[in-house]
Amino acid sequence: MMKLHWSPKSPYVRKVMVCAHELNLVDRLELVRSVAAMLKPNERLMQDNPLSKIPTLVLDDGFVLFDSAVICEYLDDLGHGSLFPKQGTDKWQALRWHAFGDGMLDAAILWRNEREREMPLPALTDAFELKMRTSLKQLDDEAQALTEMPLSIGHITIGCALGYLDYRFADLGWRSIAPRLADWFAETLARPSFRNTEPIDG
Repeated sequence: MMKLHWSPKSPYVRKVMVCAHELNLVDRLELVRSVAAMLKPNERLMQDNPLSKIPTLVLDDGFVLFDSAVICEYLDDLGHGSLFPKQGTDKWQALRWHAFGDGMLDAAILWRNEREREMPLPALTDAFELKMRTSLKQLDDEAQALTEMPLSIGHITIGCALGYLDYRFADLGWRSIAPRLADWFAETLARPSFRNTEPIDG
């Protein structure tokens, strides 16, 4: 049984869990609830990952994989899946959306951290909001392509990024910024893999 350092609130963990559901590998994962706060390194987690970050996957033989991108690719190989297209245009589009979604998540988490400071820097929060709005408009233009291409790691990562906006940035009202993307996301949320991994507090 593989051990996954896990949190129900982390969008990066959600990405791994969506892949696990799509690849029918959930039963092979032991979920270990792990808190990875930026200012409070988790000593137990650091025994497996010195960076104190989640997700972290400990394989059956004790070998440890860091970072959601690496873990998702490992699961795809393990499950003989097709979430990472092997060649051609589909490969590069999937990897591009993967990077795009991760970039949105990186920016959103930094944005949230800044907003929660006692004295947020307006120039910084404004810059994060501008980047997010511009990203959403770009993806809105690509909504048709998202709909037409087979499910990939790119779709999953974009979906997790949008789910994180729902969870932490409801006030942004991103669906009014990207209505076509919102339609695609509604269909994506209907997948069991996304229904079973909705972020929750606690």
